[in-house]
Amino acid sequence: MRFVLRRLGFFVLTLWAALTLNFFLPRLMPGNPAIAMVALHRGSLSPQALKVMEAQFGIGHQNLAAQYFSYLGNVARFKFGESLTTQPGVSVGRIVLDAIPWTLGLVGLTTILAFLLGTAIGILGAWRRGGRLDSIMPPIFVIMTVIPYFWIGLILILVFGVKLHWLPYFFTYNITLTPGLNLAFIGNVLEHAILPSFTLLITTIGTWILTMRNTMITTLAEDYVRMARAKGLPGRRIMLDYAARNAILPNLTGFAMSLGFVVGGAILIELVFNYEGVGWLLLQAVNNNDYPLEQALFLLITGAVLLAILIADVVTAMLDPRTRGAR
Repeated sequence: MRFVLRRLGFFVLTLWAALTLNFFLPRLMPGNPAIAMVALHRGSLSPQALKVMEAQFGIGHQNLAAQYFSYLGNVARFKFGESLTTQPGVSVGRIVLDAIPWTLGLVGLTTILAFLLGTAIGILGAWRRGGRLDSIMPPIFVIMTVIPYFWIGLILILVFGVKLHWLPYFFTYNITLTPGLNLAFIGNVLEHAILPSFTLLITTIGTWILTMRNTMITTLAEDYVRMARAKGLPGRRIMLDYAARNAILPNLTGFAMSLGFVVGGAILIELVFNYEGVGWLLLQAVNNNDYPLEQALFLLITGAVLLAILIADVVTAMLDPRTRGAR
């Protein structure tokens, strides 16, 4: 319990630091871009949106401390104002909520699948070191890891989309369909996700294979594994309960961080396939100088990464009590 409370305290402190940084960044930018954006959109923004944005960026008669506490209150209520240029007049929270499911479905599921497959291949490759699986699979996928995402995506688009016409490669679904919980729409969404998800899978799985294999090989040389062999325990039990269970611990934090960054989307993949997830949305916000949307996405990504690391620390402590430290 003390370990969990310590990690939770670290989470709260880091989140507060991120919130504070997010508050001061627009105010430290040269030229006061907030005033320029207000002047540019004064005629197109609603009075309420204009008032929220002015308070958010420190334009008005409030002192800095009052602005800061007002900003914290708005964040606690998930009020980030309205979009300035990406979707003018639309609530930032609404825009982000609309984009998150697409990113979680594409990048999230692909990341989990890559971790599971990569970990399994790494375990088997290390257990049968020098065998056929260890000689073929890791080198192939490690080579794929160093190839840029967008290049693989463009090749898949050219072959399976343009030349063969087997799979769609543009947008998240066919715009002629009406979104809904029906087989036609769900099938079309899955069809549009095949190429971007496959691109992510083959370019990320190599990392998990290589790290798990190397850690597993080191673990297999430990004394407790040799003792288990000497006792005549079944090979499967030694591989899973003694070696893999301990070898996977260092990978959990990396996996947690990957899950945290999932919320930020895969910007290049979403850009190449025009897949309207959070990564694509972040790029649009940066290109359009949409400061309220940028701030909301920054906090979303930061919070997701911190939460994922917190969960990974707790899970690691449950699997390995040595990581809890002194009582």
